[in-house]
Amino acid sequence: MSKRSTTSLFRRSARVLPVSLLLSLGVMAQPATHPDLNARLLLAGRGSDIAAVQQLLAQGANPDSRNRLGKTVLLMAAEKGDWTLAQLLLKDKADVNIASLSKVTPLMAASFAGNATLVKALLDGGAKIDSLDRVAKPAVVYAAGEGHVAVLELLLDAGVDINAAYHNGLTALMWSAGNGHADAVAFLVKRGANKSARDNRGKTALDLASESKADRVIAELDKP
Repeated sequence: MSKRSTTSLFRRSARVLPVSLLLSLGVMAQPATHPDLNARLLLAGRGSDIAAVQQLLAQGANPDSRNRLGKTVLLMAAEKGDWTLAQLLLKDKADVNIASLSKVTPLMAASFAGNATLVKALLDGGAKIDSLDRVAKPAVVYAAGEGHVAVLELLLDAGVDINAAYHNGLTALMWSAGNGHADAVAFLVKRGANKSARDNRGKTALDLASESKADRVIAELDKP
């Protein structure tokens, strides 16, 4: 089936399927005035059906509805890097800090995806920079681990402590170094990251880069 056919089928289904069937598909409408609209909103968001999402919001669907994993449509949009979908939710005053059951927030998801435009919009909308997921990782770790320099800059400018240590004593610099992201390492060092900091095993960012055989990172960390 073509993508166009699938989208068309999805759009028709979102309008006619009963709430009970939508719930069985993994959609959990939140207590509100229009639970049926909320369920359809979640299904439309999952399928990135922009027209349906826009229509359902206009009809009164709750933008903060969550599915059985605790995900809002805004979080789904952040995970997919879907700026168009995210804009609709932000315009409708969706809560930027609602986390999933695994405590992942839209800011964390957007940081992982490297979507600087969405990260800025979330920060401007009041996203908390110090929220932690279920393994005690904040948004800056998601960005550092993927080497997203533009996102790191936004988070640091928003007040993130560049030398804060998180799970297992790892700093943002250690995450970037261990994953071989030389550009991110260079940026963090320039911004004042402590190259001598050690994790709970006593290892520095250079040690982690050496274990990963990340030559460019090693070269950056070896600079005076």
